[in-house]
Amino acid sequence: MTANASARAIKPELLRTYTEDFNKDRANLIAADAAVSAGVLKAATDYRGVRALPRDFSIELKQGSITNQERSGRCWMFASLNTLRYELMHRWNLEDFEFSETYLFFWDAMEKSNTYLENVLRTLDEATDSRLFEAINESPADDGGWWQMFAALVNKYGLVPKSAYPESENSRNSDDFKQYLNSKLREFAAELRRRSVAGASEDELRALKDEYMGTVYRICAVALGEPPEKFDFFARPKDDDEDKKGEARKCKAEADADGKAESCKCEGKSDAKACKCDKDKSDKPKTGKDERPQIREIGITPLEFYKKYVPVDVNDFVTLANAPLKNRPFNQRYRIRFSANVAEAGDMEFVNVPLDVFKKAALDQLTAGHPIWFACDCTQFALRKDGFFDQSVVRVDQLFGTEFTGDKAHGLEYGDSPSNHAMTFTGVNLGEDGKPNRWKVENSWGKDAGKDGYYVMSDAWFDRYVTELIIRKEYLDDATRALLTTEPVELDPWQPLTRRCR
Repeated sequence: MTANASARAIKPELLRTYTEDFNKDRANLIAADAAVSAGVLKAATDYRGVRALPRDFSIELKQGSITNQERSGRCWMFASLNTLRYELMHRWNLEDFEFSETYLFFWDAMEKSNTYLENVLRTLDEATDSRLFEAINESPADDGGWWQMFAALVNKYGLVPKSAYPESENSRNSDDFKQYLNSKLREFAAELRRRSVAGASEDELRALKDEYMGTVYRICAVALGEPPEKFDFFARPKDDDEDKKGEARKCKAEADADGKAESCKCEGKSDAKACKCDKDKSDKPKTGKDERPQIREIGITPLEFYKKYVPVDVNDFVTLANAPLKNRPFNQRYRIRFSANVAEAGDMEFVNVPLDVFKKAALDQLTAGHPIWFACDCTQFALRKDGFFDQSVVRVDQLFGTEFTGDKAHGLEYGDSPSNHAMTFTGVNLGEDGKPNRWKVENSWGKDAGKDGYYVMSDAWFDRYVTELIIRKEYLDDATRALLTTEPVELDPWQPLTRRCR
């Protein structure tokens, strides 16, 4: 061994020092017993941190039943659909509703495949080991994505309820389907490049691409089933009178018990009709038949359904980022090259803003009664099973005896905490000073993750790990709104904030 190599090696005498120091400290031995037996996260869980994050919120939105992306990378799609179903449910007074995630999953696979092959045609002069081609070729039609990919799909293909196109084994567990789809796409890419070298024209190559897309459609249709062109839709709005009837029955029972049926009144109610309880409107015999009104559509198209039943426009949302990087100045609009899923829809864009602007937009939108799509690094200081995002709950610093001091800029610059998961904010708790101290998070990992599918996030964790918000334009301040008309700075597809959420 050369002297230079010896200097680089772990020295035996240092190893002896390390083990002596480790065994001298009783805390190390206790920590090792706990971590080896229960795992790092359980051993690091601090009950005081858990108690400091109760699951009640001063602002809370009533959402439908929890959804489950299962073993797929569709979090961005689930979070997007969860924001829209909230608006649909409350517009049409439905108790619950779920869109078909598989429907958009099918078209996303098709569109990503087409865009990948188009990108291959755009980069025929690039070497296969160039940084750009490697970025394009890394995952041609993977599951991941952003809100703008979702918006592009909805604009082109519309939406359908889950009943019209339910989950399949390959949407629940997508790895095998996507593995072979990606393999075939890379074969097509190699052949396009070979034909180009042999002198094929652009028109000839694009005709070949169109032929290849027939194979892509066949793979998608075999794996997921063909999506519907039209479907029937049926729903029953909630009975608005049910709550009032319940109050009336309760009031009548209490009054009868006191012998004061004639004087019974519902306290705190200004609507005399709603509060009348001396007479029950039940003259008609009860048959058990559901008398609620019905919503019925026969042979409606996905685009018609979206335009008729979803009361928001997916194009009225803006991606705000909080990325405190020196080479990514605040108050600037950015565009990420080669980031589209739908080729003609354009690449992903975002506006980078300071934390105070970022957070105020979130508070304003939640306070107004609208959920928020957001992206973060869901792996850092998180308890997946118990449903906590907080550094004071996951005390790995105490377990390992070392502080974790990296800030948000460090996490993004060094790839330690990139955005990798999208979820939905459905609540926030404001302290006495009017500032947020914890956030309610709707996840898409099923009802057995977290508390009935919901997580609680500390405000400090929000500041450190939440990097993207999807905000309705009406909740942007004037300065941020003005940035939407400025010329964007273009970013390469391997720079921070370019990883798709899964």
